[in-house]
Amino acid sequence: MSDADLDPADLEWLSLEDDEEIVWASGPDRRTLVPAFVVGIPLSIVLIGIVIIAGEYLRVTNTHYVVTTQALYKKTGVVSRDVKRIEHGKVQDISYSQSAVGNYFGYGTVEVSTAGGSGVELSFKSVPDPRAVQGRISDLVDRGGRGTSEEEPVDDVLAEILTELRAIREAVEESDVDATPDRTGDTRSSPDEPRSSR
Repeated sequence: MSDADLDPADLEWLSLEDDEEIVWASGPDRRTLVPAFVVGIPLSIVLIGIVIIAGEYLRVTNTHYVVTTQALYKKTGVVSRDVKRIEHGKVQDISYSQSAVGNYFGYGTVEVSTAGGSGVELSFKSVPDPRAVQGRISDLVDRGGRGTSEEEPVDDVLAEILTELRAIREAVEESDVDATPDRTGDTRSSPDEPRSSR
C-alpha cells in the first residue's frame, strides 16, 4: 500500500493540529497476506482457513501508519480502534529491519524508540521501502530539533548573558582606569586593598 493507495476515508480517524500536515501515509504491504493464503486455502475445507484469511486481511487493511510534520501515528483495530501518537521531539532512535522475504519483496519494519521509554514504542510493520521511511522520519525529527520555537528562548537567554558579560567587562575596565597611583607607583582602587609586592 503506497501513499497513492490511501483513500481520505481511510484517515477519518486522524485529527490533526491546525498547522500539522501529512507527509507520508501507508499501511502494511498487501503481499504480507500471502502466508495467510498459503495456510488458509488448504484449511478452508474445514472452515478454519477462511477465518485465518479473513482475520489477516482485516488486520492488514485496518492498520494505518501516518507521518506528519509534528508526529507519528499508528492506527490498528478492526472492531475497536487503537491510535498511538508520538511527537517528533520525543523520538530518540529510528531503525528498520527486513526479513529475507521482506528484503526480496521490498518491505520491512520501521521501529521508533523514545527518550525515557523502554525499548521500541512504535513500529510500522511490513511497510514498503522501510529505509526510505526511516530516512523521511529522521529528516523530520532532525528538522524539528533545530530552529523550532522551543529553542528561540534559548537564543534570547544567550543574548542576555552576552549583554551582561559585556556590561561586567566595561565595569571592570572602568574600575581599572579609575584606580589612582600611590607614592610607590602601585595602583589601588581602594585603600583597604593590599599593595602588590614587586
